[in-house]
Amino acid sequence: MRDYQSVADTVAEEIRSGGLRPGDRLPPQREFARRHGIANSTATRVYRELARRGLTVGEVGRGTFVRAASPAPGSSAPALTEPAATGHVDLELNYPVVPEQSALLADGLGALLRPDALGEALRPVGATGLPAVRESAADLLAAGGWRPDPARILFAGNGRQAIAAALTALVPQGGRLGVEELTYPVVKAVATRLGITLVPLAMDGAGLVPEALEEAHAAAPLHAVYVQPRLHNPLSLSMPAERVQHLADVLLRLGLPAVEDAIWAFLRDELPPLAARAPERTVLIDSLSKRVAPGLTAGFVVAPGGLAAGISAGLRSAGSAPMRFALEAAHRWQQDGTVRKLVEAKQREAAVRQEIAARHLAGFAVRSDPRSYHCWWQLPRPWRADTFVAAAARHGIGVVPAAAFTAGDNHAPNAIRLGLASPGRDALSRALTTLAELARSAPEDLVTD
Repeated sequence: MRDYQSVADTVAEEIRSGGLRPGDRLPPQREFARRHGIANSTATRVYRELARRGLTVGEVGRGTFVRAASPAPGSSAPALTEPAATGHVDLELNYPVVPEQSALLADGLGALLRPDALGEALRPVGATGLPAVRESAADLLAAGGWRPDPARILFAGNGRQAIAAALTALVPQGGRLGVEELTYPVVKAVATRLGITLVPLAMDGAGLVPEALEEAHAAAPLHAVYVQPRLHNPLSLSMPAERVQHLADVLLRLGLPAVEDAIWAFLRDELPPLAARAPERTVLIDSLSKRVAPGLTAGFVVAPGGLAAGISAGLRSAGSAPMRFALEAAHRWQQDGTVRKLVEAKQREAAVRQEIAARHLAGFAVRSDPRSYHCWWQLPRPWRADTFVAAAARHGIGVVPAAAFTAGDNHAPNAIRLGLASPGRDALSRALTTLAELARSAPEDLVTD
């Protein structure tokens, strides 16, 4: 008779080698006992041991399944948010995950996994999606009393594809795109690929300066402007209503289209978008990855009537059609209130993480918003951003230098961006403690004149 521990070791090795994959269902315990030539009571002990090791999870009425990831010892945070086994703490990528996320999403998928519903969900769909999905997408994107016209909503595979399609439709190769002087790095990459020249526009404490847009357009005409009015990445700024209206007035007067990036705006959903002030000049972009889950990709485009055809053509030509399964899942989660619950949970979690950052970085020049998952840290002298990034990496912590966000030939500020979402709370606290101690010390390899 084999000992239950050795049988559990055999199953554990199957899981580690990939013979059993996350989500695979183990056979009922009686069947398992027969296969392995052990008593039913031994099989029960094997299943308990696998669960104790964090390799499996039991679901009442459904059975025992291989777990997707095991939680870190002593941590109540979900495994997806914990640092890798190497000890690296990622403050670069920034995807909010809350403990209740998986359970909420799983509850809403039951009906979609019926064979008939799943068959429909796995069929292809175009950029215009389906009428019912456009209606629920309009509810999902609503903010500050504004709700987009469902007929103007297009879908992409993800937010980046949505941005690329909008820029392709608005800016010709060799054309000029106005951007905030600190901008989303993906836009820099997309512009390079499309042959678009980025024109950095000055910012102040309220965001993009509309007069800077007017001056740049007068110097050499712009084709469009890309802007993040709500929870700007990396600065976490949100434009006050007066600034949004001023910018809308300038766009209308100049006849310029704007691409409004609203991917982080769900954290400030009490604020109306720029699209509410200048709907005929604004293409609004959003996605599911931050709001719902990092592994679920779908991009949203709210396009003025005259631009929808060009953007839709751009999505088709680039092969950026959405996944119907993702749209169907998002539709159901929006209808049953799951998206609202996730947004509220992530808003609360952002506040907790900002409190952690404020506590550990007290006394430093840090700019953020209590509802954001970003911090912008102006480093103390004599630290340089590149040197600090290298020193942080030697401590197993990844951070992003200001140069990643700097548009055009502008000189990069001596600053870094911290993403607070990815590690668990304890890991975040430890990492910020280390970074604060590092900032108070002298750079070992700083060359001074």
